[in-house]
Amino acid sequence: MTTTDGIISRATRLTDNYANAYNDFHGSGTPCIFKSGPSWRVPKGPEAQRINREARPVYRHPIEPTWRSIGKRIYDKLDSIGVKWTSINPLAYADAGEAKPFCPLILSIGVKPHSLLYDAAVTAAAAVVGILDEAGFPAIEVAFVESVVTRSVAAGPKLLSFEPFFDNVPDLRKPFTPALGLSIAPLKYPHFEGTAALYFRLSKDNKRTAMLTCAHVARPPPIFSNTSMTHRKMSQAREEFVALGIMSYSNAIKAMMTTIRHRHCSIKVWNDTVSWLGEPVEGEKSNVTRRRKECVWLVAKAKKEIEDVNEIHDEVTKHRATPDQRVIGFVLHSEIEVSVEPHDFTTDWALIKLYDEKIDWPTFKGNKVYIGGNLSIADFGNTMCPWHIDQATYRYPRGWCLLVLKNGSTTGTTVGRANGLESFTRIYDEYGVNHTSIEIAVLPYKSHSNFSDVGDSGSIVLARDGRIVGILTGGAGPTDRTSITYITPYWWIEKQIKAKYPGCFLFDE
Repeated sequence: MTTTDGIISRATRLTDNYANAYNDFHGSGTPCIFKSGPSWRVPKGPEAQRINREARPVYRHPIEPTWRSIGKRIYDKLDSIGVKWTSINPLAYADAGEAKPFCPLILSIGVKPHSLLYDAAVTAAAAVVGILDEAGFPAIEVAFVESVVTRSVAAGPKLLSFEPFFDNVPDLRKPFTPALGLSIAPLKYPHFEGTAALYFRLSKDNKRTAMLTCAHVARPPPIFSNTSMTHRKMSQAREEFVALGIMSYSNAIKAMMTTIRHRHCSIKVWNDTVSWLGEPVEGEKSNVTRRRKECVWLVAKAKKEIEDVNEIHDEVTKHRATPDQRVIGFVLHSEIEVSVEPHDFTTDWALIKLYDEKIDWPTFKGNKVYIGGNLSIADFGNTMCPWHIDQATYRYPRGWCLLVLKNGSTTGTTVGRANGLESFTRIYDEYGVNHTSIEIAVLPYKSHSNFSDVGDSGSIVLARDGRIVGILTGGAGPTDRTSITYITPYWWIEKQIKAKYPGCFLFDE
């Protein structure tokens, strides 16, 4: 086979059997092996463009009361016929930009790439459709897609203080502060990165403070065969944690240098404009005078911003350049278990005990989420309150959709839609043993990018009024991206934390 033949073979691996393999879920990057039911609309003709499809959450569907039991029957059936499934997501689908989904509910069943042949997918889909038919839902479609579920985990001075309304260049300063969304990583393995979720006081009797994250962030499975542990004795070796792993630190420095370079380019353009306008002369047009003053002001503003960025750059590169200079605490407790009764949620949490001397306590803001960066004030308001009446009263949307947001170390502030039906996920360990759990899925919102990516594990997910919805534990999608994010409900995680540390409570400044 020639190289060209190999490329064509890979490109048509799925379309040889299922023509719409790359049309059905176009826009998510998720290839489809087979989908039951009627074919979805595909534009025809030489100028036709593929339709971007958007996953939508499902609320108040008649299947909701019995979905969990039906879902268990489905994955038991898949297990019995040897399908190595990774996720079962009950979703609606709409063409991008359309308000109403054209498909009110489809079961999108993920499998490892190259693990399921077309004929086997057709057989498995028929078995699932049979279960749905018996349950009284014959119209629900079933799709097998190639998708993997990931549990990703992307001695120095104090963390910097953070006052976003008053700090100069707050977006560049934030990564080096304790603001929620802080990138964290094990000191010995700083290339495994995650995100800090919340801060807890461990007891009312002392000021010991810990940060919540995922267990697979605290003790990455590729390194630790046993992710669970508790630090009980002073003599016990500490597994120390740092603020900013290798990638996050590098990205923060690159952002500073990029800002400086862009400001220098802008200064040159504005100075050239001032030179072209010439010196002020009596009787010149008012718009010429206004434009000259504007350019002079912009040059002064850019120069001041360059000074501010250089000041932060000098501080962090002199005193926080190596991981050991960014140590902020150690793993106090870590536990992970899937499908925990009675709700079958994943227990995946860890507490990192903070070193008191690493936090500037007088300026510490605790559990406040910075929503700047990716979204302007106007963007945030328009996104979270899309209706005019909603903007005026700030009540929940009249539609059946919970908008949520998070600030993660990798993707920053993002907005998504929480699904109304639970997803089932399946993780296979290196020995082929499977672990099944129930998760809450969060889907991308409108034209915004994916809700999360590698390194965002541990992020706290909030409703727009600030209520805590859950903690981000992973995602599913093609091997190189995350199109569906999974969270564990916060009330469940808090219950586990309080069982271990009865006196702990959320930090309140």
